[in-house]
Amino acid sequence: MLAGAGVLSGCSPVGAPTIPFFGAYFPSWLACALAGILGAVLVRVAFVRLGVDDVLPARLPIYVSIAAGLGFLVSLVSFGR
Repeated sequence: MLAGAGVLSGCSPVGAPTIPFFGAYFPSWLACALAGILGAVLVRVAFVRLGVDDVLPARLPIYVSIAAGLGFLVSLVSFGR
């Protein structure tokens, strides 16, 4: 049982990626989520100006998906995870 616990551990010894900000360490997912939300807001502004927003069938799931995709992309490009 003890040997199985060592194999099944999911944490890496490297630690979670953090961003030093004004002397405190913030988790990287927080910055990626903020970037995704801001990106989705910019995409919405562009969609409204282009007139695409009016024809979207389900706006909320689409914009949440855009925010998640942009957040994951920022995480992958910035931190390699």
